[in-house]
Amino acid sequence: MKKITINTSPSYDVIIDDNILNTVNETILEYIEPCKICIITDSTVSSLYANKVKTSLKSSGFLVIKIVFPPGEHSKSLSTYSNILEAVADEGLTKTDCIIALGGGVVGDLAGFVASSYMRGIQYIQIPTTYLAALDSSIGGKTGINLLRGKNLVGTFWNPKLVLCDPTVFNTLPTIRRMDGIAEAIKCAVVTDKSLLGPIKNNSYTYVIERCVSIKKSIVEADQYEESLRQLLSFGHLIGHAIEKLSGYSVSHGHAIAAGMIYEARAAYKMGFTDTDISKDLETILRTLGFTPEVSYTVEELMKYVIMSKRIHKDTIDIVVPIEIGKCKLAKLNMYQLEEYIRVGKE
Repeated sequence: MKKITINTSPSYDVIIDDNILNTVNETILEYIEPCKICIITDSTVSSLYANKVKTSLKSSGFLVIKIVFPPGEHSKSLSTYSNILEAVADEGLTKTDCIIALGGGVVGDLAGFVASSYMRGIQYIQIPTTYLAALDSSIGGKTGINLLRGKNLVGTFWNPKLVLCDPTVFNTLPTIRRMDGIAEAIKCAVVTDKSLLGPIKNNSYTYVIERCVSIKKSIVEADQYEESLRQLLSFGHLIGHAIEKLSGYSVSHGHAIAAGMIYEARAAYKMGFTDTDISKDLETILRTLGFTPEVSYTVEELMKYVIMSKRIHKDTIDIVVPIEIGKCKLAKLNMYQLEEYIRVGKE
């Protein structure tokens, strides 16, 4: 078992252990007393793991209810959020009860947002069931939902009480969902630690999760509310999120971020923010791992969603600049340069 403590305000533990779902009741009892727990999950995850978690918790005196919604990015919406809030209220959850987010990034973001806003905030626990959620989205306290104009435009910072990660569940993931996590792990390798590339290629899930969580821990502890340093973790996401939205989320998160990383690395070099162009090496790595990072959208189409980025402050936007694979910095781009940034990234 590996325990990593995220020393933010408030702090919380991330526990990584094979088959931890079999003893989830024992672990959770170390952090909260028996209460009413609402498991929020999607229908795919519900059929795989919800009954196991529910039975375990009930055996330790928890009163357990379950709320299920359809899987996929389209469910991360105002309507789903509203429906879940009404269901939580109907079930009589109180300020001292708890929500469990059981699932991938969509479930974690949505359930976390519900927890942060219901009764002005109740405790919740993240149990990620995807590679992506385990190494990235379940850590750091970001919650949120999408609007028609873009991803994650509504949300809060709300830390979980606990994160429980069982790497054995990744054996049930389809390839496309596993690749979502691979793309985010490669992002961590590019931003801070080149040595991660080998374990990523070898599918060393537990090590990669532990290392990525440790990387995110150090960055989040230094910048909990994403005012500066934490924006390094958004490498590839400026263009990647626009690609996802333009495709109606038919392009997976992993493929979109893969393309975004290549385009943003190329743009940073061509606009003179760095003397090194890592885009070709990065593209080779990604293609070897099965990604197809082509983008058919025009500059004008991408701009429509890029300009909704939360990284825009007045007339500037923060961009991530790769100095080399394993080292990045932040730079500011003025809004007059943004269209050119996207254009040269596509060339």
